[in-house]
Formats: sequence, structure tokens, C-alpha cells
Amino acid sequence: MPTTRTPCAPTSAPPATTTAPVVLSLEARLAAVEAAMTAALDEAAVAYEVRTAHIPVDPVDLDDLVTLPLTPTLRPPPQPSLTPVADLLQRAHQRLLTDGWCAGSQIREDGARCLYGVIRAEAVGDRSLEARGLEVLMDAIRADFGDEWSVPTFNDRWADARVPMRILGQAADLANEHGL
Repeated sequence: MPTTRTPCAPTSAPPATTTAPVVLSLEARLAAVEAAMTAALDEAAVAYEVRTAHIPVDPVDLDDLVTLPLTPTLRPPPQPSLTPVADLLQRAHQRLLTDGWCAGSQIREDGARCLYGVIRAEAVGDRSLEARGLEVLMDAIRADFGDEWSVPTFNDRWADARVPMRILGQAADLANEHGL
């Protein structure tokens, strides 16, 4: 027997209650965004630590980091030293700050010099002073890097002036400490 269907009466949904959206103040919105960002950054930091835990890390020598441009206006010239070799090395350091450092040659067309070239230029023909300055510089290099270096090979190893400048400053301090 065929069955007949009776159309269902449409059911009406209960009337929707409309609520006014909550309006947050600027400070409340900023606080909510800050909380969400802090949670996201904390999660990213943990994920980074987990992903990179297996990578060996060499400690960084903070003396090798330069945070400001080395210009004479930002760094005052050093105080003159009481010893001639320390004074020579301090003048050489200051000259590298102002004229620039280079590798591969004693002097470039723009006036930049290598460690050997700047000590030679600052010694102004006094070969004895030049030799003593280079000797103290080699002592500073050997103290940090070992015996298999010469001033030119040490200078030419670096791509920028950070390490050579640091060693030159250490050599000046060493000469002053030893009264040279």
C-alpha cells in the first residue's frame, strides 16, 4: 500500500537573541595581543632549543665583537703611554682606526695598512723601535694563537680588522706592563 506523506509544517526556530558585541578598550586589546605574542614567542623559543640542541657551539670571545663603527669621533685617542714601544703600538692602533686595516699588502691606495705596515709607518724610520714593537706584537699573537705565526701571516688570515685590532691593543698593554 502506498503511503502518503503529509507535508511537515515548517518549524520555526526560536527567535535569535542578539547580544551587543563586547567592545574592548585599546589597552585591553593591546594586553590580549601581547599575551598571545608572548605565548607564541615562548613556544618558538622552546622549539628552537629542541631543534638546535645537537649542534655544537664554540664560545664567542666578546672582545672580537664590534658594536660601533670604529671612527675617531666615537673613540677618543688613547692616553700616551710612558714606554716607547707601548706608545708606538697605541699610535699604530689609533692609525688603523682612522686610516683602516687591510690584508694582503702593507698599504692600499686608500691608506689602509696591515699590522706590519702600520707599525713600520709609526716607527718613522727607527728600526730598533719597529723591531721591538713587532716582537711584542708576536708575543701577544703567540699568547692567544700559538707559535706557528708571523705578523704578516697572522694579519692576512682575517677577513676583517676585529681580531688584528684586538691583538694590537693587547700588545700595547703588554708593552706597557713590561715597561718596554
